[in-house]
Amino acid sequence: MKITDHIKNANGKTLFSIEVLPPQKGKTIDDLQRVIEPLMEFKPPFIDVTYHKEEVMYKKRPDGLIEEVPLRKRPGTVGICAALKGKFNVDTVPHLVCGGFTKEETEDALFTLYYLGIHNLLLLKGDPDKGPRKLESVAKSEHQFTKDLVAQVALMNKGKFLHEETENELKTDFCIGVAAYPEKHFEAPNLATDLKRLKEKVDAGADYIVTQFFFDNKYFFDFQQKCRDMGITIPIIPGLKPIYRKSQMKILPSIFHVNLPEILTDELEKAKDDKQAREIGVKWCIEQSKELKAAGVPVLHYYTMSRSSETIEIAKAVF
Repeated sequence: MKITDHIKNANGKTLFSIEVLPPQKGKTIDDLQRVIEPLMEFKPPFIDVTYHKEEVMYKKRPDGLIEEVPLRKRPGTVGICAALKGKFNVDTVPHLVCGGFTKEETEDALFTLYYLGIHNLLLLKGDPDKGPRKLESVAKSEHQFTKDLVAQVALMNKGKFLHEETENELKTDFCIGVAAYPEKHFEAPNLATDLKRLKEKVDAGADYIVTQFFFDNKYFFDFQQKCRDMGITIPIIPGLKPIYRKSQMKILPSIFHVNLPEILTDELEKAKDDKQAREIGVKWCIEQSKELKAAGVPVLHYYTMSRSSETIEIAKAVF
């Protein structure tokens, strides 16, 4: 079932959903299934599975030269989605990114997903390239912007495929999600520009929006209102992340470019250890969730980082 249909069928009730990481290369799916299993108590209608672009490893060759070797630490998003869908009878949402794939490779992946019965997507630009690979990426036949990836999927939903001059009998039926940033994407010069880019993705065919996590609900409410004011009417799903280590007070702003409210950082600074920091982070996320739920958001989407204990505590208090 499409995410938009799940939301419609909920009749105003706030749904619970999670995002998980694929297992690292060389590990089995068992650990991930053990993370998800206790969370099924809260009946998530869908589970997101992230995708991580290939990284680069520099390996010294016998002749003394340095060789650049592409490396994927978390492969198999499509396979993981299919396995979780079969195991838990839940809709899964693979993340697809622009960089590192030709349009033809993207089309092939989309057909594979369609034939597996996976009809929900989250389309992303992907993390910035690490190292000197940007020129190589641009030279490939790939999408530079998410709006173009959205447009490709939207055309497939109309039966229009690459290198086909006529409309095909087969039409895919993907529900297209895109990401948004209540505090703006770090590459955007300002929030207004970032919102324009979001509107372009919506106009290209996006069906719903999932936000980056945030720790002050005011950012979300202001962002949501700005979206509505500029004519974005599709569902907006807030993303939330519980803090469970004291070090995250510095790590999260650095990596994800989010702000932590002063009252939250004051409490975290007083925490004696990670156990106390976790208690503070879970309590904060519970209060965030309750306020967002009372405001009628369609879904509360939790970034679990493939951990379950914090999200279980939050879900028990909120749902």
